[in-house]
Amino acid sequence: MRPTPLAVLLLCALAALPLAAVPARDDATSDTDTETPMQVHYLEYVSRDVDATCAALAAAHGVTFSEPQLELGGARTATLAGGGRVGVRGPMRETEEPVVRPYLLVDDVEAAVEEAAKAGAEIAMGATEMPGGGRFAIYLIGGNQHGFWER
Repeated sequence: MRPTPLAVLLLCALAALPLAAVPARDDATSDTDTETPMQVHYLEYVSRDVDATCAALAAAHGVTFSEPQLELGGARTATLAGGGRVGVRGPMRETEEPVVRPYLLVDDVEAAVEEAAKAGAEIAMGATEMPGGGRFAIYLIGGNQHGFWER
């Protein structure tokens, strides 16, 4: 019994599927051995409904949020994997819009701000001391808000 041409075609197509699922490696750009992974140190939610946001995050992730932390603008916080924190706070001024802003850990916040500015970022808040908690900065680029955090 000889297989039909359609059966042969289907067999070849099925055999090739695993190969199609593997991304091609670009040796010039995919060497991650020399890259330092980014780490979110603080993930900030500015919300018009802090209690509802905390409740949704707590239910979805099985975490407990703290009481408001004055040094973080009244944010209620929970622990992130890797030692960072997520904070949920209300707007601090009437014009502050809701946002989710990641603060990535850096070794030198001033150098990171300088590099972001060179890349075209608008610096919303330069390197600022966080009493008892390092220094942070906020920048805007590509329609998004970002932060740096130095311990």
